[in-house]
Amino acid sequence: METDLQIVSQVDEISIQDDRVSLCLLINRRQGVMRVIDFRSGPNPAKRGYIMEQVEAQGVSRVVTLVEREEVASWARIGFLKEGSIPAFYKRSDAHILGMLVGADLRADESGARPVALDYAARVNTSAVIAAYGAARAAAKAHEGAEPPAVRVQPARPADVERALASAARAGRLASHLEPFSRDVERQAFMATARGGFSLLVSVESQPCYANAFVELVQAPRTEKEARLTAAALIHVMQRLLEQQMVSAFAVTAVEDAELAACFIQAGFRRTGYLQGHLIVANERRDAFLWSRKLASPGGPGARDGEF
Repeated sequence: METDLQIVSQVDEISIQDDRVSLCLLINRRQGVMRVIDFRSGPNPAKRGYIMEQVEAQGVSRVVTLVEREEVASWARIGFLKEGSIPAFYKRSDAHILGMLVGADLRADESGARPVALDYAARVNTSAVIAAYGAARAAAKAHEGAEPPAVRVQPARPADVERALASAARAGRLASHLEPFSRDVERQAFMATARGGFSLLVSVESQPCYANAFVELVQAPRTEKEARLTAAALIHVMQRLLEQQMVSAFAVTAVEDAELAACFIQAGFRRTGYLQGHLIVANERRDAFLWSRKLASPGGPGARDGEF
């Protein structure tokens, strides 16, 4: 047997329904993140109570929800902050992502600490974020106009996925466990290879009803050469998604990972969000950039160039 590591999903689903709310909670225990899917729109204050109860019960410290534009204000009223958007996520409309980073209320009485939303402005180092984005753009610009290196991209088999995950984990380079972001999804993977031993697994989670694509890499580049090959692989995968008539693609990278961010920029993605405390990297909660690319118009005659 080639691998000795079994990657097990740590995402659970909880449903909450009564005469006031209808919620589905997707809880990623590995990342300590809970995504809220709301089936009953409207500014019902009971939503916050249910959500905070589950934050405490499940031990998560980050909550996110994706909604259409008309629902943004109602979620803001119950303490969520708009952090970005994914153009054409719902095929014909954008998704707006709202989030909350949660901590313990140290002023709680003897009944115990209670989860509270943390102050966004107090914890974000704006100058560091600007510098990180600038570094990513500079790294991408350095290769602007250059011919991408030759990379072979082909569909990956389940065994390829298992080997790639296990190999990255053993090397301490595992960037994603490829756990679900949405419900009712399909997942496909692509193996990119090049001369010199380069190998990269690119995973795509999609919701067929919306034709969106969440793009994840099993490992990030370590060198400039790997970064150029990674960018070339992403360009190839975007072309495959266009051929499949995907409408939009999105990805998330840690703010400080300028080389990886540059790869997405070179592949036509734009920064469309800043997600507070969204990732756990090296056992620390880190902020992240949200990258999006609009691929094609729904029902339209062809693809767009990724600029929107």
